[in-house]
Parts: sequence; C-alpha cells; structure tokens
Amino acid sequence: MFDLKSIFGMFIKPEEKSVLGVDIGSSSIKLVQLKKQKGQAILETYGEIALGPYGGQEVGHSTSLTLDKIVSALTDLVRESNATTKFSALSLPISSSLISFITVPNLDDKKLAEIIPLEARKYIPVAPSEVSLDYWVMPKESDGLSEFQTEGEKNNAQGTKEVLLVVVHNDASNKNVEIAKSSNLELGFSEIEIFASMRSILPVSMSPQMIMDFGAGSTKIYIIERGVLRASHTINRGGQDISFVISKSLGIPFDAAEALKKETGLLPSEKGTSEAGMVTMDFIFSEARRVIFNYQRKSNKNISKIYLSGGGSNLKGFVEAAEAAFQMPVEISNPFNKVQYPAFLEDILRSVGPEFAVAIGLALRKLEENN
Repeated sequence: MFDLKSIFGMFIKPEEKSVLGVDIGSSSIKLVQLKKQKGQAILETYGEIALGPYGGQEVGHSTSLTLDKIVSALTDLVRESNATTKFSALSLPISSSLISFITVPNLDDKKLAEIIPLEARKYIPVAPSEVSLDYWVMPKESDGLSEFQTEGEKNNAQGTKEVLLVVVHNDASNKNVEIAKSSNLELGFSEIEIFASMRSILPVSMSPQMIMDFGAGSTKIYIIERGVLRASHTINRGGQDISFVISKSLGIPFDAAEALKKETGLLPSEKGTSEAGMVTMDFIFSEARRVIFNYQRKSNKNISKIYLSGGGSNLKGFVEAAEAAFQMPVEISNPFNKVQYPAFLEDILRSVGPEFAVAIGLALRKLEENN
C-alpha cells in the first residue's frame, strides 16, 4: 500500500475533493483514492485486503461474510491504506443484477419510460418493488441493409428499438448503504462491477472487444461493442479452484497450493502444477469459447481483442494459454493507465492493475460527478 498524497499534495488545491472507489469482491476488497488536478486523475493511495482471514479461511479463498465482517475488513483497509476522504462509490456484484436486452416499439422517450417497466416485468422473477430498474436505448448501427437481412426484416427492425435493461435487487443496494454508513463513508452511488471495469479497461473502439475477469471464485465474460455491453456470462470456476486441484493432486494444504500456484502459474514445472491448473482453465476456456461463438453467430462480427482482469490473470503463462485457446490477441489490462502516478511505481502498478479495474472505474466516475 502506498500513500502518495505527500508526493502530490503541494500541487493540489485544498478545496479539491478526493474520492474513493471501493470494490468488494469475494476474496478481497480493493480501494483506490483519486483526486483531479488540471483535468487529470491523480492516484493518491490504493490498497487491498484479503477477506479469507475474516471468515476463518486462508488468503485466496472466496468468502461469504456477514455485513459486520465486511465492515471490519473495509475499516481496516481504509486505515492501513491511509485513505483520507469519505466520498466513495461501491461496487455491486453482477450476481445481484439482471442484465438483458428487450425489444420495444419505436416510441418517443416519454412513452418508452412508461412501457419499459411494464415489459421488464416479463424478465424479473421477483416483485417490481424489490428491484431498481434502469435502461439504455441502443443506437442503431446504420440505415443500410445488411447482407444477412431481407428487405422485410429491415423494415420490421425499423419499427422497433433494442433496449439494454439493467435490474438491481434492492437488497444489494441497501447492503452497500449499510456498509458505507458503518464504515463512516459517504456513499455517492453503487455501480455494477462490469460497467466500472469497462470504464477503466477498454480503449475507444468500434470493434467488439471482450473482458475476461478471472477472480477467485468465478470467471466473468463480458463482450462489449461500441462501448455497450452486448453479452455477459459467469463461469463458476476461478483461481481458488486451481489451488484446490493442486492441493488435492499434491496432497498439500490450500495455502501451500496457493503459494505454489503463484510461483509456477500455468507454466510447465517438475511438480505438475501446470497440468493441475489447466484442468480448471480448460473448462473455463471452453465455456468462454461458447459465449464467443454464440455472440459471433448472432452478430456476424468477430471479437477483435480480449482484455484480462482480476487477480488470477497475472498467473505466469495465462496470456499464452488464453491466446492458444481463443486464437486472438490477448492483453492483461492496466487500468492505472487512466490515472497519473509517480514513475517509480510503474512496475508494481502494472502487476497489480488487473485486480483494481473495478475500483479505478468507480473512482473515475465519482471524480467526474464531483467536477
């Protein structure tokens, strides 16, 4: 953890507000504090704390903690990272949301606002009072006729609009309110993790791109086209599953397997850890390829590049394994590229960057809202 305020403090106006982006994951909490100076986002401090020990488990374990335990961990992280501001934004897990596309008549904005909540009820398995709803009308690509459409299909499409529907369970939002309040933070907003990641990771591109978020308990696949989420899928396997396989195959404790995984990654080793790791990765890659195939079949477009995020994406050999599995360019994301920081931190921030994609995305949005 680094406190950079002493480095930048002499150049920052006292009245400018710092902001916190807080990513509460399954195995750790990540925190980033930013401040704006001359139109640039400045990194002041950042930190991460493992949640396993707060649940009586080893570091690297996916957890399901009580609110009190999460508050305790977050309070410790704020203190240990020397964060100073209370202005914060918190992440919402994609598991607490429903993201779907619906087709509605081509109506004006006022009528759309009336009809979309009614249409959304067809997709929501709980009472409307239990959720919050938002939506975006998708832009049309072109008035031209696609070679895959008949004239009749084109005319029919012009009479409708495609809408991205986002539904969040109120329990998840209310939980974040309680976490912030109990941690003595002022919550500006909560945001679903994927939208924060998109903000911090992706460059501007007209071509479809994919984010592969390799976490401890799960791997999330997101396909984004022209800055809009087009497909998402969660695979219930992650970095801890590699450690479980290594632990079982070598007959060693989980913490030793976790350390060995970080040492050898997916590269060949005398202890056979790469073979154990690829048992999990082959399943994940297979599921991800299915998502890619379904998207490409429906859209008739190819994904141009895959960006890796999440702590597990730093495993040795991960990029090479992913490139072999997907047969397309793969890059480890570095969301710290969106902020300014001292040059001597370049190497360490690049190495931890994939873990902080959500936290940085949250802080960047909060920073813009404050200015």
